[in-house]
Amino acid sequence: MNSDSISKQVRLAQPELLEELKTLIAQPSISATGEGIEECAILVQDVMRRSGITTEILRISGAPPLVYGRVDSKSNPDKTLLFYNHYDVQPPEPLDLWDDPPFGGTIRDGKIFGRGASDDKGELMTRIKAVKSYMDVYGDVPCNILFVVEGEEEIGSVNMARYLKEYTDRLRCDGVIWEFGYVDVQDRPIISLGMKGLLYLELTCKKLATDAHSSLATIMENPAWRLIQALDGMRDANGNVTIPDWHREKRPLSDMDRQIIEESAFDADAYRSEFGIDKLLTGSDDIDAKTALATGTTCNIAGFYSGHGGAGVKTVLPASATAKVDFRLVPDMDPAKQLERLKEYLHERGFDDIQVKNLGPVAPHRTDPSNQLVDITRSAARESFGDAVLSISSAGTGPMHAFSSILEAPCISVGATYVFARIHSPNEFARLDLLEKATTCMCKIMDRFGKRPS
Repeated sequence: MNSDSISKQVRLAQPELLEELKTLIAQPSISATGEGIEECAILVQDVMRRSGITTEILRISGAPPLVYGRVDSKSNPDKTLLFYNHYDVQPPEPLDLWDDPPFGGTIRDGKIFGRGASDDKGELMTRIKAVKSYMDVYGDVPCNILFVVEGEEEIGSVNMARYLKEYTDRLRCDGVIWEFGYVDVQDRPIISLGMKGLLYLELTCKKLATDAHSSLATIMENPAWRLIQALDGMRDANGNVTIPDWHREKRPLSDMDRQIIEESAFDADAYRSEFGIDKLLTGSDDIDAKTALATGTTCNIAGFYSGHGGAGVKTVLPASATAKVDFRLVPDMDPAKQLERLKEYLHERGFDDIQVKNLGPVAPHRTDPSNQLVDITRSAARESFGDAVLSISSAGTGPMHAFSSILEAPCISVGATYVFARIHSPNEFARLDLLEKATTCMCKIMDRFGKRPS
């Protein structure tokens, strides 16, 4: 591959990438509510089609549409690389904390702002334009290219496994480039070899038929306190999950895993500055923080709802209390088994009055560091960004286990998302320079992957 020709073509395509990204950002696609999902799927299909990608919208009952794309290689039809992305986004609230319209796509100061700018519409555009740029230079792609762009990643990819099973024959591949990848404060892409699993629960305690006057708290139990008491024993002050046998199946780290963690990127000062905190739960040792991000489990209260939450005073004894709790899991922890352990924990401590609703189990996964796709991705990233670092796992969650187990293909995360790009928060943005570098990187990954013997 002529790197100069590809880099030049990617640069020429950058204005088109930004205009189409602005169009995608302007289209709300909130999977939590369903707003704009159908419209955005059609829009993604149009963008792919204009870039020379054969595309189709796939459907299964009860699921958002999946946008499928394909480019067949004339020179190497026996090898296939799949790009997995998603077009759905998180809700934009709280709206008053945005400096720019969340669905505006404002460009200023070398950034593009808006919900989905990084997660995941910006990342999607780098892959689409990488394929187009490669074809514009060479008239072909170095291997078959597939696109799987789903519409419910932000609510747990509930139907992704069903799609993969239904369309396995059309989605067979030899490797998967995951939907995103962080770039650290030194502008080095973090190449992640795995994703944590997730057990997302809604815990509810209801004690009264209706809210009551708070003076009656002398004779009636407050469900908010009851729920707090149940939650309090699930983790310690350092964030460690304390539910019995919670870590029984947790996969031990290999020597190679430990070496990768040791050499991985982490800047504690940057995290403290960005989030306005004095210290990390893991203390001052960076290796402890790096290990926790890659291999640590969590018990996180994502939301707590009870009683009066508005302005001013309302003396009320609430009838019920609800907490949304997410548990991050690591290999080889099974969400179903962990759910049973949580229920056993509640039962043994007398909390049978707390109802448990499972809102989204996702299994964890980790790709073998010795897989050839790791070396291919790392060399392409180093050449495109100047440097790159490995991580055995992202701290976040996605349906990587489903892709690996059903398609039997290795999965690697690499991309353009600056580590403090405020994804899932107000003022989400993508850096324009990183979008360009990531597009070039995707071209190089395709080229190396297509030319490397299996």
